[in-house]
Amino acid sequence: MNITFSKRADHFGSNIFNILNDAKNKRLAEGKPVYNFSVGTPDFKPSEYVMKAVSKAALDPDNYKYSLGDTPELLDAVCRWYRRRYNTVITKDQVTSVFGTQEGMAHIALALCNPGDLCLVPNPGYPIFEIGPFLCDAETAYYNLLPENNYLIDFNSIDEETAKKAKMMVVSYPLNPVCATASDSFYDELIAFAKKYNIIIVHDNAYSEIMYDGETGGSFLSHEGACDVGVEFNSLSKTYNLTGLRLSFLIGNSQIVNKFKTVRSQFDYGTSLIYQKAAIAALDGPQDYVAENRAEYELRRNALVKGLKKLGLMPADVKGTMFVWAELPEGITDSNAYVMNLLNDTGILCTPGSSFGTLGEGHVRFALVLPHQKIEEIFDGLA
Repeated sequence: MNITFSKRADHFGSNIFNILNDAKNKRLAEGKPVYNFSVGTPDFKPSEYVMKAVSKAALDPDNYKYSLGDTPELLDAVCRWYRRRYNTVITKDQVTSVFGTQEGMAHIALALCNPGDLCLVPNPGYPIFEIGPFLCDAETAYYNLLPENNYLIDFNSIDEETAKKAKMMVVSYPLNPVCATASDSFYDELIAFAKKYNIIIVHDNAYSEIMYDGETGGSFLSHEGACDVGVEFNSLSKTYNLTGLRLSFLIGNSQIVNKFKTVRSQFDYGTSLIYQKAAIAALDGPQDYVAENRAEYELRRNALVKGLKKLGLMPADVKGTMFVWAELPEGITDSNAYVMNLLNDTGILCTPGSSFGTLGEGHVRFALVLPHQKIEEIFDGLA
């Protein structure tokens, strides 16, 4: 049988993390050590409080039925958390759960864009930011994030005709992979830009709880006019170490949220009731371990930045996220080759910056997924 695939499917090659995983497994099969800094999966345990809530919910047979939506208890928990954490009032009609931000970002353009509509996405940026619009047959245009501007958007650099044509703009701070954060004045400027050009803002706020040096993360929705122009994804994955449960929320403009719920209802029967119990427990439960994890992340950042300098890498100013972004040593420009050489020479595995856009080339990203003592030991042992 002659099977032909869609042009959309042929657009994708192997995921970079699959390629890196194959290289890792090959080295392990040879009996050589691997120090894996490539995938941003937290190594911290979830709270005992959350795991007990999941265990209890899993013993109730009624929780294995379709949920067909979010329970009032879950929506109330999200609204309470936003008020407590960001001093921001959110109502239940402004919230819907999604199966992880990755899934939400992949489908949000289905509710917002017609084929050919233009979406603005960051370069460098996380791949799903551009893949989502592509899967929805929207076009993409890149806004450049430059180190000399602290990886913040230079709104004046966006071409006037491009801005007028844009339907949607994806923004994310703290930003994976470049570890930059944004000030309150930046968000006010972003909202003004969106209103001027009638652009819907989709903000990814996955890392507001992983900020360093005494800084506190915020929310796009805390700023006046934000709910007029957009929505925000906020995930429990990194904050509460629940990556495998795929718990995230789309929050903000009620028209956008409800239209997105309608679209998703065509291919999803709602977040598992067991997982909803986990989310409620995480949001309403003790928060001490979130601060404890953040403190350990900061120690890891400090240790890794110090270690990378021994390799001749030039780390960026890491203000947030669970990553370190670093420029390649002078004279080296190919991040893919550098990553493979580094793995072969030292056993250290990271992610090439080219995976995050053309402006990511010449850089690498490390995930803070090993204890700070282990990081110090790894780099102290390098010849």
